[in-house]
Amino acid sequence: MSIRIAAFALPRPRRLPLRQMYEVARQRRELAQLDDAILADLGLSRHDAQREAARPFWDLPGTPCA
Repeated sequence: MSIRIAAFALPRPRRLPLRQMYEVARQRRELAQLDDAILADLGLSRHDAQREAARPFWDLPGTPCA
């Protein structure tokens, strides 16, 4: 007797944007956690970091979003 489990898999072209959205959201969360000294080393202010972290996960860099 064997058990088959059907896995839902997105086609490759659709997986990449989802992976990018996840990665960008993770990076934005980490950016929001950095202290002011590290942000200053990066040339960012606390306001810049908070504004970037507040962007929605689907708002990917380099894509036109309104």
